[in-house]
Amino acid sequence: MSGKAWSCGIALATTLLAATFAVLPAGSAAAADWLEMTFGLSGPRFDGNLPTCDAPWALSKISSRFNQKENAFWSSNLTIVSIDGVRQTAYRPGPPNTIPRRYCSGVALVSDGVARAIHYAISEDTGMIGASWGVEWCLEGLDRNWAFNPRCKMAQP
Repeated sequence: MSGKAWSCGIALATTLLAATFAVLPAGSAAAADWLEMTFGLSGPRFDGNLPTCDAPWALSKISSRFNQKENAFWSSNLTIVSIDGVRQTAYRPGPPNTIPRRYCSGVALVSDGVARAIHYAISEDTGMIGASWGVEWCLEGLDRNWAFNPRCKMAQP
C-alpha cells in the first residue's frame, strides 16, 4: 500500500469514527449530586427584590454610560439631559428561576433637543462581579452599534 493511499485510509477511518461519536447519544443529564450541591452549585438563589424604575442610581448610571459611550466611541458630545415619563413595562416576564428583571420605558431628552424613547432593564446580580443590580438600556435612534435592533426591540420584554 502506498503512503498516499494509507494516509487517505487513515483520514477516512478518522472521519467515520468522528461521525459515529457525533451521532451517539451523550447520555442523560443528571441532577447535581451531594458533592456538587455542597460546594456552591445549588442553583440560582434570587430574591427578586429589585429597585423601582425611577431609582436615581439607575437613571444616573444610564446617563453617565450613555455620555461616556457617545464621547469615547462615536466622537459625539450628545448627553442625556433628563429622563421623564418612566414606567414599568414588565416584571419577571421569563420562566421561573431565571434572572429577575424589571423592564422599564420612558422618554429621554437628549442634548440635541430631541426627545427619544428609552427602554431599560434592571436585573438582579448582574452588576459588578454579580454583587449588585445591573442595568441595560437602549435609546431609540441612538443604538449606533445595533445591539438591540430593530428600534430597541431586544431591550424590551
